[in-house]
Amino acid sequence: MTSPSIRGRMVARNPSEPHRASSPLELLFDLTFVVAISQVAAPLAEGHGLDGIVPYLMVFFAIWWAWMNFTWFASAYDIDDVPYRLLTMLQMAGVLVLAAGVPAAFEGQDYVFVTVGYLIMRVGLVSQWIRAGVEHPQGRVTAFRYAGGVTLVQLGWVARLALPPEFGVASFVVLAVLDLSVPLWAERTGSTSWHPHHIAERYGLFTIILLGESVSAATIAVKGSLSATGVSAGLVEVAVGGLVLLFALWWLYYLEPAGAGLAARRNRSFLWGYGHYVIFASLAAVGAALEVAVEHGAGEAHLSDAGAALALAVPVALFLASLSALHAPLASRLAIRPAAVAIAVALILAVPLAAPANGLPSSVLAIALVAAALAAVTIADPRRRGETVA
Repeated sequence: MTSPSIRGRMVARNPSEPHRASSPLELLFDLTFVVAISQVAAPLAEGHGLDGIVPYLMVFFAIWWAWMNFTWFASAYDIDDVPYRLLTMLQMAGVLVLAAGVPAAFEGQDYVFVTVGYLIMRVGLVSQWIRAGVEHPQGRVTAFRYAGGVTLVQLGWVARLALPPEFGVASFVVLAVLDLSVPLWAERTGSTSWHPHHIAERYGLFTIILLGESVSAATIAVKGSLSATGVSAGLVEVAVGGLVLLFALWWLYYLEPAGAGLAARRNRSFLWGYGHYVIFASLAAVGAALEVAVEHGAGEAHLSDAGAALALAVPVALFLASLSALHAPLASRLAIRPAAVAIAVALILAVPLAAPANGLPSSVLAIALVAAALAAVTIADPRRRGETVA
């Protein structure tokens, strides 16, 4: 790796650049999200139950959207000079401030630090867009529209702090929709030159981060359970089931490559990119559910067997359904057959019904085996040709 230039000219990168891969700076940037994701998933495993779902979805939106904005901007304009690196560091600082504010958001609906962290990240992003607009005349209008749109919506997020608590959810929905609308509006004057294979790789890497966070949370829970109750058949069953499940979900995600599809159908990138909110949020919730399952065996149950099984089954089912739905517009034929996905989703959602009789460990293992079976059936499918782009 070469040293960065002190100052370069920010111009659009070639969207057909060969062998475009994630940069070391992007990988470092992703590490800050490991901290943020661990903070936002932890309350789900601490017994917040349904009351924790809304704060979880709201805070996860901020994490996901900040990562999204950085990723797509970097794909189009990553110049890797000193100013670019310093502004990236500023956005990383914002992620850490946001992560520090997660407990207050869950426990007291206090979103001050989450909003401040989000504001810091947006300052860094807007600065990058302004620089792109100044130094890249061909994309100036689009870049300035991004900068202006993000700034206006961010003012709304700050003003939201002054609203009474009863308007919290409604104001979040309005501002989230406005935030999501900025790229749709900005790119009407010209599309940014993002690299399809680079974007596909970045999303795959974030998926691995989420799976890794699940492994970490489950491992810590197993360690605590071993200290409290020692080895038990149920603990082994949950541990094996959790590992099989995470491996199966990883395998299934990479059975549907997206790079070629994004290159051929760039106009469908918004659906694919935005829809990953469901995939990412589901994976983070899977980690929390596995932690609950481990703690359940140690007698630290916050939920019934059926409730804990449902907490795992729902995000797994959402992951599988959204994986199929998001890749359908990109490929002429999906690698994972939709009928097989539908059957797997139905079986997974049926598992919690039998949890009172079979127990939570067996339910975890059953969900894992269904996901593994879906992966095995797909791999063995003689008609599978990977992703086929028309």
